[in-house]
Amino acid sequence: LALAMAALLPAAGSRRSQDLHCGACRALVDELEWEIAQVDPRKTIQMGSFRINPDGSQSVVEVPYARSEAHLTELLERVCEKMKEYGEKVDPSTHRKSYVRVISHDGTKMDLSGVKIDGDVASSLKFACESIAEEYEDELIEFLSHEADNVKDRLCSKRTDLCDHALHIPHDEL
Repeated sequence: LALAMAALLPAAGSRRSQDLHCGACRALVDELEWEIAQVDPRKTIQMGSFRINPDGSQSVVEVPYARSEAHLTELLERVCEKMKEYGEKVDPSTHRKSYVRVISHDGTKMDLSGVKIDGDVASSLKFACESIAEEYEDELIEFLSHEADNVKDRLCSKRTDLCDHALHIPHDEL
């Protein structure tokens, strides 16, 4: 019996870590997409090129600010702070953990039944978020700089394998 338990423990630990990293990735993408949606679509930023034209001028182009590299980089530096607004929910049938917002963006009442809210969960999620944001910064900017569908699945499952088990997780709306 002890041998069987010892064999199962590493699998449970790695699943817990996989659930955490998958949940952090999905929450990170949700938060970034929500932040992008909050920016006035008419707001632009001037992007210059390093090339000097033959007449001595520099080419400048205006791009939408919300999905600009400058804005996305700024968001990535602070977005993981939002993980303190998440709690942990355990699926009773699979025992897989997922992470859900416990404070809504718009102040509406949320159903928090079965959601564990504590500092350890929030700090683990924040640490996982920061690791993902740092390791996959280029991919996050690449995906989010263009409007794309299913960024969570494309980034968290297909590109990074952080959620290889989670292709069946339903899309939640913000």
